[in-house]
Amino acid sequence: MKRLILLIAASLALFTCAQAQNNIENMQRVYDFLHKTGYYFLATVDGDQPQVRPFGTAEIIEGRLYIQTGHVKNVAKQIAANPKVAICAYDGQSWLRITATLVEDPRMEIKKAMLDANPSLRSMYDEKDDNTAVFFLTDAKATISSFTSEPVEIDF
Repeated sequence: MKRLILLIAASLALFTCAQAQNNIENMQRVYDFLHKTGYYFLATVDGDQPQVRPFGTAEIIEGRLYIQTGHVKNVAKQIAANPKVAICAYDGQSWLRITATLVEDPRMEIKKAMLDANPSLRSMYDEKDDNTAVFFLTDAKATISSFTSEPVEIDF
């Protein structure tokens, strides 16, 4: 019985490691697509009205995909009211659509990592200010589509 329990525990550990590796690879694929396009469009909801705007920040930090904005912007207020968002990007051949829930990460080291990866933002933001807001995606589902191939579904 003890051997069976150990065998089951080892199998679960291997399965969990394989899932984590697949999750990282999926997230990397989405990140690569977003960086290839240079910008993407983030959709939020303001009351009952959809709002869409271009964004350019997307970084993988500590195994999570992050975006960045400012607390003073309407987008941050919309995310606070309803953290469910959609993202869309197009690379000239394929398009990426993501649905996710955003979670704010208030840690200064995450803000610093985001700003270090996007130094052009330093003229507007600082990890020590109260304005810089970084969010990571959870419950993310992505689809890469084109007119010439079947859609690819990606969970991360």
